[in-house]
Amino acid sequence: MKNKLLKEDIIAKIIKDLDIQNTDASTIVEKAIQGGETKINDIDSWYAERFRPNIINIDTEGYTKMCVDALKILNSTAATDYGTSRQRDLGQLWGDMTRGYLGEYAFQIFLKNKFNIESELDHTQGELKNYLSLDVHKIRKNDEEFRAPNIKIGIKTTKLNGIWLDITGQQFFHSDIHVFVKIGASRDHLFAFFKSLSVFKDKVLPKGIQAGSITVEEADELYNSLPSFSNIPAYICGFVDSRYQYEELSYEGIKKTKNYTITGWNGPYSPDNINKIKQIECPNGSVKFEGIGEFSNGQRYLFNTGKLKWKNDCWQEIINSI
Repeated sequence: MKNKLLKEDIIAKIIKDLDIQNTDASTIVEKAIQGGETKINDIDSWYAERFRPNIINIDTEGYTKMCVDALKILNSTAATDYGTSRQRDLGQLWGDMTRGYLGEYAFQIFLKNKFNIESELDHTQGELKNYLSLDVHKIRKNDEEFRAPNIKIGIKTTKLNGIWLDITGQQFFHSDIHVFVKIGASRDHLFAFFKSLSVFKDKVLPKGIQAGSITVEEADELYNSLPSFSNIPAYICGFVDSRYQYEELSYEGIKKTKNYTITGWNGPYSPDNINKIKQIECPNGSVKFEGIGEFSNGQRYLFNTGKLKWKNDCWQEIINSI
């Protein structure tokens, strides 16, 4: 009962602080526990020390910049999901790219607000790497001129329910550090933005009325049912350093009556690791990853959010070397 009250109290604080729905706030808390960022009996400390200080709110101006940046290079961007052959249409691609850029923008604001470092993002190349960003292009500390950073910084953006930092192939070594950002942009974020610009009210729906496909009353009802735009929260969850030597088969998990659930990982992963874990843990059933089940074939580096570095002294070490 006490743990339930603790969780409900934190959810209420997140709803108030971020002005988001109960379902989103609940997801944030559940995934923090699931990802190993905190335990339920220590959730107050997680909220005060890790979560709340690392939240960035992206307003309409920031969203507009990233949305337009994504649009500018849309036609030159590969339409396939990174590592798969699945084709996306331009609308989905635009939405995906915008979400990825929002993560980069949030980190840009994070650097400015927390460490007084200005930065420029490189949005000129047109290959979307599963939200894996290009390096932060330039930085400026204090009164110096803009310059290339001394280390390469990659940014991976996911939704609020993400608990795994998953970097495929040799991409892990293309950046010195990989920052993981959770974005509260739902799948309808573009629609909400268009609504704020009166695209539907002034353009689309009047055309529908004119064409006879919808009545004025139906148009009003449809317009009111569309999502409205609000500031988008971004959680700078932490980072990993690719220059660190990680151990093989660095997993944690829970063996239940039948199956074995992997709850943590901290380093390289290959598909044959599942068979090795089966031999070690001897479950009667399957071996699955918490929250996602399994990952696609291929070598990768994998980290649950509880393994990310996030404390001020860890960030300061990066800032000193940047």
